[in-house]
Amino acid sequence: QVQLVESGGGLVQPGGSLRLSCAASGLTFSIFAMSWYRQTPGKERELVAFIQSSGGSTNYADSVKGRFTISRDNAKMTVYLQMNSLKPEDTAVYYCKAGHRNLGDFWGRGTLVTVSS
Repeated sequence: QVQLVESGGGLVQPGGSLRLSCAASGLTFSIFAMSWYRQTPGKERELVAFIQSSGGSTNYADSVKGRFTISRDNAKMTVYLQMNSLKPEDTAVYYCKAGHRNLGDFWGRGTLVTVSS
């Protein structure tokens, strides 16, 4: 059974930092591309950051470029999202996704990030 468990969310002041983690189990982690998405009430889930299975290529939403960094540790079966210079508009539930063109997509349940003074 595939499980993705996000952690690291919480309340942070504007300008602060958080590091999200997503621990995977039940899949061959190293062959899956990993992504972070976020969603706020009434809006569609949006892609925040993407990293290839090898970790060799990453991509970011324009709104987070230069502030967020995605990384992965295949030995630990974990993907991370380092978030710096946080803004109130970064407030959302953050989800990780494991994706493979043949095996499909798997989602975690999300972790809430609130940026507020």
